[in-house]
Amino acid sequence: MRVVLDTNVLLSGLMAPEGTPGRILAAWLEARFDVVMSIEQLAEIGRVLGYPKIHRKLKWDGQRIEQFIRQLYVRAEVVDLRSTSVEVPRDPQDSPILAALIASGADALVSGDRDLLELRGKYPIQTPAEFVRRL
Repeated sequence: MRVVLDTNVLLSGLMAPEGTPGRILAAWLEARFDVVMSIEQLAEIGRVLGYPKIHRKLKWDGQRIEQFIRQLYVRAEVVDLRSTSVEVPRDPQDSPILAALIASGADALVSGDRDLLELRGKYPIQTPAEFVRRL
């Protein structure tokens, strides 16, 4: 199974490994599914990991963040979004996440973002809780 994990799910999993997003990350590390993402999302993750709130929780320095991004690049299937044009009407900043789903043909997009969840009638988008039940 190939899955796009929204940045909020990935980062929540890092910060709270005992929660539902943490269980999703653990399942990925156990190779129970494959993660699909784009270069744009990798850049976003690197940027967000530097936010003060996240830094206080994880205590990662720049080198650790860079190492994590490299690990993601190697472990995930990285898709090219240049030929995929889609827009999330309520939040265009979410468009690269939805584009990764479309470009890759992944089985699901897992997100807690309301703007993306509103598109569930058109795309295979699940909440983290729904996805964990599927595992």
